[in-house]
This record gives sequence, structure tokens and C-alpha cells, in this order.
Amino acid sequence: AVWPENNPFGHVVNGEKNNINILVENNSPKNVTLLSIAGSVKNIENDAFLKNLTALNYGIELFEGVKLQIPYSFYSEFKPGDVRLSIWLDHSVDEETVRVEVFDSIVTVVEPEGSWFDFKLITTYLIVSAFVGGLAYVAYLSFVPQPKKTKRVPPVSAPIGNVTATGAGGYQEEWIPEHHLRKSKKKSGVLSSGDELSGGETSGTEGRKRKGKK
Repeated sequence: AVWPENNPFGHVVNGEKNNINILVENNSPKNVTLLSIAGSVKNIENDAFLKNLTALNYGIELFEGVKLQIPYSFYSEFKPGDVRLSIWLDHSVDEETVRVEVFDSIVTVVEPEGSWFDFKLITTYLIVSAFVGGLAYVAYLSFVPQPKKTKRVPPVSAPIGNVTATGAGGYQEEWIPEHHLRKSKKKSGVLSSGDELSGGETSGTEGRKRKGKK
């Protein structure tokens, strides 16, 4: 088994599809059939079993002297660090199943390289952010009381000065000349301070009226 050229150090990346190529050749005159390729991962300290890898079934007949390169793919979900990777091949010869180990070595499990410019990563962040923001807005509208909208009435300016109403309209006295105001007050039976008669003038008038009556 050999790692592809894009993985010269034989790293196993978590969450990604890891590929390794299996070189197969039938050196016997017998008819051989490739049944499957599988593998497992173990702890390097105590050789404890961790997990079986996916088994891929092929059912390919291997003729004498024919060389084949068969890809084997598996996924990793392990803690970053060193583990023991074992890969084997099952084939049948004259109706007998034989297992051959094709890879047994220590490999390093690594996390995928993250990048802020990764389109898939950015798209995922945007979708999650929009979803969370929508939930927060719905919760805000549901639990926070909203203020009632009130119609604003424009203020009405009050008239300046004294207004004398005549009929349905009105006017402001401070804009009318003084002599017009005097005439208006005389017509309405109201005497101004200049039109009031003194006590002597009033008594003399009354005396003349009495003499005439005599």
C-alpha cells in the first residue's frame, strides 16, 4: 500500500476522505478473486482496538501476472495524534478465503486546515448567523412589549393680544389705529377715558334742564 502523491507524509485527516492505493499482483497460476479490502485503527501504547474502518467489496478476478492499483478510501474521526493503522485484503483461491495484510504502520491523525477564505466555511457561517439572528428577532417580538403608535396632533398657536369677535371672525386690537377703536367703542355705548364727563359738567347740564321745565 502506498499513499498518493498529495499526501507524502501519510497523514490521516479527520472529517475528510483519506485515500491509499493498494498494489495487487497475482504471482500464482491459480485463479484468484479479490473479495474486499478493510482496515482497523489501534492505540500505539497498548495496542488496544479503537475502530474498524469501512470494508469495500470488489469481486475482481486477478489473472496471473496482471498488476492492479486499487484505491481504498476511509474516514477518520479520532483524536489528533499517532495511531496504528492496519489494512488487509481478502481474496479467494480455489474456494478458500485468504487474508493478506497490506499495510501496518503508525500514522499521524491531524485536523483539517481551516481558512477564512474557504467558501464552504463562509457559507456555513452566514447561514448559521442568519438563522440565529432570525430566532433572536422572533423572540424579541414575542417577549418584549412593543410601544403603541399614537397620532401626533399638530399644536394650534394661540392668538396674541386681546381679540374682539364680530360675527364668526375676529381681529386683534393692537393692530388697529387708536382713533378707530374710539369710534367703535362710542358706537357700542362704551365711553373711553377721554369721553367721560366730570361731575361739574354733569350737574350744570342737569340744572339747565330743570330751568327749562319751569
